[in-house]
Amino acid sequence: MSDKNRVIISGGGPVGLICALSLARQGVPVTVLERFSRLQDDPRAATTHPATLELLGALGLEPELRAAGLVAPIFQFWDRPSGELVAEFDHALIADETAYPYVVQCEQFKTAQIVLRHLQAEPLAEVLFDHDVLSFVAHDDRVEVTAGTPDGERRFEGRYLVGADGGRSTVRKGANIEFEGFTWAEQFLVLTTPFDFEANRGYSYRSYFADPDEWCNCFKVAADGPPGLWRTVFPTSSEQSEADLLSDEAVHARLQRFFPKDGDYEIAHRNLYRVHQRVAKTFRQGRVLLAGDASHVNNPIGGMGLNGGIQDAVNLSEKLTRVWHGAPDSLLDLYDLQRRGLTIDFVQAQTIQNKKRLEARDPATRKANLDELRRIAADPVSAKAYLMRASMLEANRKVNDLEAA
Repeated sequence: MSDKNRVIISGGGPVGLICALSLARQGVPVTVLERFSRLQDDPRAATTHPATLELLGALGLEPELRAAGLVAPIFQFWDRPSGELVAEFDHALIADETAYPYVVQCEQFKTAQIVLRHLQAEPLAEVLFDHDVLSFVAHDDRVEVTAGTPDGERRFEGRYLVGADGGRSTVRKGANIEFEGFTWAEQFLVLTTPFDFEANRGYSYRSYFADPDEWCNCFKVAADGPPGLWRTVFPTSSEQSEADLLSDEAVHARLQRFFPKDGDYEIAHRNLYRVHQRVAKTFRQGRVLLAGDASHVNNPIGGMGLNGGIQDAVNLSEKLTRVWHGAPDSLLDLYDLQRRGLTIDFVQAQTIQNKKRLEARDPATRKANLDELRRIAADPVSAKAYLMRASMLEANRKVNDLEAA
């Protein structure tokens, strides 16, 4: 695709690919530049909320996503010290609000694979692997992008550049956009096992465990098919080395301490990573736009990071399409207003609150938190309102009503 009249997207993950697919289907030529030689299959985000399923449904992708993942209409909160089931929420309560009253547990790389298959059938789209965006220059009427390729540096020109290139975004850094926020003191440890927590413990596919010393998230993914895998996420001390935390002895000791059972756990994956709560100072700087982790990152409790990124992609593609077909360029300011506003006011606030609820140490605070969850779950009206927030439906509907000042 040699035409300079196109949108260039840096990053071939789910966010970049969904943005590209939406643009191409609306008549906008698009080129995706992905630095890796193929889609990455590392185990990352998996939860897809109803608000995101609505967008994927409009693109015709939801049935394939559902087939590749697990349908999870229920999630639970547990008190780990007592072993008590504190609250259970069923998305059936919002069946009158959405065609998708459930969450789909589908690993991020599977979502990307599904989208890529559709995108490769679009004549207005191209995806170039082994193309690492190195730098760019933004002009009043175009953006010039330089990418490293196996054959040396190559230059691309387009009308707009979208940075969907992750938390360490080259595009964001190249635009000198601040990434405001903080990094959590603890590291997050992910341990994945085929042990069936539903059959053996009664846990739902999404379960959250409050504990004053060591909270945990436990959820199931389809993996390569039945019986699937269960991921557990724990906070760990930042002072301990990666080698110590990921050693066989430490991994088995942690799982046995939290979920004791006869015999060792089979460990399919183990991973350790830092967690940030950061938002770009702006999602738009002239002809350069940011989406997904390039524009915001948060802790994974509640599964809102990738969902927010996919929602960015669809919102941005709709506005870029309208600009492409004659709407004023200022419409892109509304993208920043809507998506950055939602990220700060809802996603960041909600994920921080989720973490504080699970890790609360003060006995009175813990009791108040758990009692509130019990009260909400016991009242269908309150439970429905809670689910509208947790599903991201309420926030997205409010944000979509915002107009540019």
